[in-house]
Amino acid sequence: MRIPCPLCGTRDRREFYYYGSEDYLKRPTDQGTIEDLDDYLFLRDNPAGVTRDVWYHEAGCGAWMVVTRNTISHEVLGSELVAKKKEA
Repeated sequence: MRIPCPLCGTRDRREFYYYGSEDYLKRPTDQGTIEDLDDYLFLRDNPAGVTRDVWYHEAGCGAWMVVTRNTISHEVLGSELVAKKKEA
């Protein structure tokens, strides 16, 4: 699988570390319930089809990015920097 890094261009997936679902970027606040924290830490969907996941370009520029990909066809549909996503 080849992943398009917004800073370095398209690279082999072995340069990246898979962190998990984009849900990791939606951490509950201190005002949330213990159930919210439990859901955040332990409950994950495993959808077939298009997903948005967090990846770290470990062997490259060190950027964190959200990669949109299809888990059925293994097609990578795009990526964006987490920092840019947080600004929006």
